[in-house]
Amino acid sequence: MSKQHKSLGRVELQVLQYVTEHPSIKVGDVAEHFATTAGKARTTVLTVMERLRTKGHLTRKKVASTWHYSPKVAKPVLMQRLVGRFVDESLGGSLAPFMAYLASQSNALSDEELVKLKQLIRGLEAERSGE
Repeated sequence: MSKQHKSLGRVELQVLQYVTEHPSIKVGDVAEHFATTAGKARTTVLTVMERLRTKGHLTRKKVASTWHYSPKVAKPVLMQRLVGRFVDESLGGSLAPFMAYLASQSNALSDEELVKLKQLIRGLEAERSGE
């Protein structure tokens, strides 16, 4: 199994999402955020960030005397991969449960999200018909 295909724990996922929203961020800044929002110690956050780097999700670069961490991929790409992994691992590769969930959440979708979903469906239909 490649480094990037290893499962992510809940805290790893939270840290990874935060770093993707704040690229080139110092451990201290991430630690401060998670100390305030989740009560996590700096050492815990550093361990998680290093684990994410080892798994291939983060890179780091020394700026002056401080390490700055950045995601290896942009947030949209990360989210697409995570959803794909969820479908493969949790739903056995079937999109049907996911589609049923979306249908049951129609009131939770914003108008903008509904428009985007309709555009995606039209795009898929166009691809299938060879347009």
